Amino acid sequence: MSEVGSPRLTDGAPLHVRLTELDRRVIDVLCAPSRAWFSPRFWGVENIPAEGPVLLVGNHTLAGGTDAPLLAHEVLVRRDRLVRGLAENVLIDVPVLRDALHRLGIVRGNRHNCTTLLEQGEAVAVFPGGGREAMRGKGQKYQLIWEGRTGFARMAIETGAPIVPMAMIGGDDIFDIVFDGDDPVMKPVKQLVKALGLRETLTPPLIRGVGPTLLPKPERFYYSLGTPIDTGAWRDADDLDAAASELQVVVRKALEGELEFLLRERDRDRGRSLLGRTLSAVGL
Repeated sequence: MSEVGSPRLTDGAPLHVRLTELDRRVIDVLCAPSRAWFSPRFWGVENIPAEGPVLLVGNHTLAGGTDAPLLAHEVLVRRDRLVRGLAENVLIDVPVLRDALHRLGIVRGNRHNCTTLLEQGEAVAVFPGGGREAMRGKGQKYQLIWEGRTGFARMAIETGAPIVPMAMIGGDDIFDIVFDGDDPVMKPVKQLVKALGLRETLTPPLIRGVGPTLLPKPERFYYSLGTPIDTGAWRDADDLDAAASELQVVVRKALEGELEFLLRERDRDRGRSLLGRTLSAVGL
């Protein structure tokens, strides 16, 4: 039984998650098909501290439910750290799904839970662009749509957690956007989104993968974790709001730099596509 006044998460999730060997094997099996299909490459995983709080700040792609788990799996294998994810309320509100997410370290996405996890020395991943960035429109590949959000920076300052920029490329390449959420054709979908109590900016685009199907294209995923940003320089600021805004700009610039690096790597990678990887494998 928890002591009175002890830290708690708002959705009843455990503060710390201890994975069993069976848990790890299950995670390996679950990630295996995606690893085979997308053949990911990673840079900078060693930049994640071996212990202590750290906030991973990343870009949200169309394939957020596919690319982020592969990075979390790589961090688990190579750094032995479970990255705690923040899920939308609509996911946590489903009882059976909520239990499965909790078992994987994922909790309801809110400031209280994020701050509490950082205070407990956990590694937490956040995407400042949220659903709006994920539901991007045509011509917005790999753009950071943060709309001035500084909450993540404030939490990092308050908890003393370093920030590691977390860049991911590939998730916007595995689907083509047929109609984005602002297209007149999508008006019925937008009305449904509003009826569900969600912001209309969260209207999902109509997408297609291989041919007319929803099978994702086998484009390679690329990941880069940048040099940790020490938030201590902003800890004693007189104006915390101004400090958070300043830190947000620093983090954004660092993340954009990592994205540019990955785009260059992708563009010169002969194995970007499944065909290229196949030809390379047979020496052609």
